[in-house]
Amino acid sequence: MILFLAGTSDARALAITIKEAGHKLLTTVVTENAAIELRKAELDVYVGRLTSEDFVRVIKEQGFQAVVDASHPFAEEASKNALLGARAANVPYIRYERESQSYEDKGITMVESYAQAAEKAFEKKGVIMLTTGSKTLQTFTEKLLDQPDIRVIARMLPRKDNMEKCEQLGFPQKDIIAIQGPFTKEFNQALYKQYGVTTMITKESGKAGSVDEKLEAATELGIETIMIKRPKIDYGNVYSDFSDVLTHLNGVLKKLNL
Repeated sequence: MILFLAGTSDARALAITIKEAGHKLLTTVVTENAAIELRKAELDVYVGRLTSEDFVRVIKEQGFQAVVDASHPFAEEASKNALLGARAANVPYIRYERESQSYEDKGITMVESYAQAAEKAFEKKGVIMLTTGSKTLQTFTEKLLDQPDIRVIARMLPRKDNMEKCEQLGFPQKDIIAIQGPFTKEFNQALYKQYGVTTMITKESGKAGSVDEKLEAATELGIETIMIKRPKIDYGNVYSDFSDVLTHLNGVLKKLNL
C-alpha cells in the first residue's frame, strides 16, 4: 500500500498510472474539491492536512510501504511533513515534481520569496496582477494595498475560504478574479487588457501549471513579470518523469517482496 500526496492534474495522472501498474494506494488532498477529481478516477482519497506526526501515525497504523509525494511544487509544508514523516516511520519517500524550466534569459525578474516579489512590485508601481493564489495574499496586501499609484488585482480559485480571506484583508471586491484555470495565452491577454496590467506576479510552477501561457501573454503585451523561485528542499529521491517514479517504486516494493 502506497501513501500518495496529490492535489494537481499531473499528480492525478501519476496516481492513475501507479494504480494501473497494479499498486494499491491512498491519495491525500487538502480540499474536498480536489478529492472529487480523484474519486472520478476511482481512487481512494483522504481529505485534510497532515502534520509530520500525522504521517508517522497513518503510515504505521495502515502499514504503508512507501510515500510518493506528487504535491504542488509550492506545497512546501506538505512536502516537508511527508518527508519527515516517512523518515521517522522508516519507509521510502519518492518525490515527483514537475520539470523546472529556465526563465533567467527571458527578461523576467526572478526572486527568492513572496516578500521579495512584493518589494519588487512596490518599486514598479502600476497595476499588479497576482497569480500566486490566496495562501500568501497577506504578504502582498500588507505591502501594496492602499498605496498611491498601485492597484492590485488578485486571481485565485473561486472558493468560499478565499473570498472570506480577501474580505478579512480588506481586499476590494472589484479587484478579485475568482476563476479556475488552466487558461490559454489569449484568455490571459484578455484579462491583462481588461485591467490594464503593467506587472504580473507568478510562481515557477512548471509547464503543467500553465506558466508559459501567462508569460507569453505578458511578453507580447509588454507586461513585466516577477517570478518566485521554487522552494529549495532536499528531497533525496526526486523525479520529473512518471516512468522513473514507477521504476523506483517497483524496486522498493520488490525489495520488500510485495
